[in-house]
Amino acid sequence: MTIIAAIRTWFVPAPDSYAAGSVRKGKSPWIDAVHLLWSVWIFITPMFDHFTWLWAWLTLASYPVFLALFAKSVVAPRKDVGIYASGMLLLALGLLPWYPSGLTYFVFGCVMARSCSTSFHKYLAFIAVMNAACLLETWLLHYAWQAVVSIPVVCFTIGLVNAAERISDEKTAQLKLSHDEVRRLAATAERERIGRDLHDLLGHTLSLITLKLELSRKLFDRDSEAARRELEDAERVARHALAEVRAAVTGIRSTDLAAELASARLLLESSAVHLDYGNLPDSLPQEVERTLALVIREATTNIHRHAGATEASVRFTRTPEKLDMQICDNGKGGLASHGNGVSGMCERIRAIGGTLQIESPSRRGTRLMISVPLRMQKTTAVMGASPQTGYVTGSAA
Repeated sequence: MTIIAAIRTWFVPAPDSYAAGSVRKGKSPWIDAVHLLWSVWIFITPMFDHFTWLWAWLTLASYPVFLALFAKSVVAPRKDVGIYASGMLLLALGLLPWYPSGLTYFVFGCVMARSCSTSFHKYLAFIAVMNAACLLETWLLHYAWQAVVSIPVVCFTIGLVNAAERISDEKTAQLKLSHDEVRRLAATAERERIGRDLHDLLGHTLSLITLKLELSRKLFDRDSEAARRELEDAERVARHALAEVRAAVTGIRSTDLAAELASARLLLESSAVHLDYGNLPDSLPQEVERTLALVIREATTNIHRHAGATEASVRFTRTPEKLDMQICDNGKGGLASHGNGVSGMCERIRAIGGTLQIESPSRRGTRLMISVPLRMQKTTAVMGASPQTGYVTGSAA
């Protein structure tokens, strides 16, 4: 293995590292290198005193070490980050007698220590001890009091900001897991329901068909007319069972809507928006329910990102001919009807023969009014079934 290959292996991000977390969020692993811009203070510090060749040689020797420690703090497992952050701190304290720019290394060490897996209180205690050691050393070395006082302030301020960001990231990750768990549990419950329904529908029916076919076989040679009647009965039972199976499979009872609304409530609660929704309509055509679920997802995402609302609601009104759905919020309004999200919702609603109207006056909230015909959905499903076999040939199945 070459030296370059060994170095690349050494800097491969660990699964729980800071860099791996950025990749999981869709960011480039190099995005964390932007923090190195603050290291410009290493080169600004001589301007406040005077340039010396000692400063140049110490920078040339220490800066690559600092970059390596910073990179390892970003790609190392959380449990090992403290080792490399402590390395930065020791590097800084060791250089301070000859190298004032080492204070920048010290700040980076305190900040990167927050990425380790220790608790927040232990982190505060750690940087308090390190800053006390730094204050003592700089006082003994007769550093300017402005620099001595500013370093702890900077370390604690940036540390608190990073801690708040980390807590926010953890809450976001927990929220995403909650969304995924809601959808998974809803899907599992629906599979179990369909399994129970199919068992209840087919268990007795198939036994009855088997019994009649056996009876017709026994009567075939002795009484052909009775055998024919038994076959006709078996055929009727089979057709009835087929209709019930089709109704059980296509009549998914509000599972998609329930899961989507539960997920929407979790999402909006993360931005301090209360979502209220009433009773859900049951026995909707599958295509209608899926379309409405996607519309709810898009609408609540817009409320979360752009509306600035505190309350939102979803309401359903059903008649034999149509289903009406209203999605309202009390946000800033001004929703553009030509945006990509709204255009996508309109296309989905039109695909099932429905209409979408938008009321979004500026600073008066937004209301989406969706109306979907139900008779057309049923007619399409019926026309797609072959009258001879009962098999569905259209897309409504």
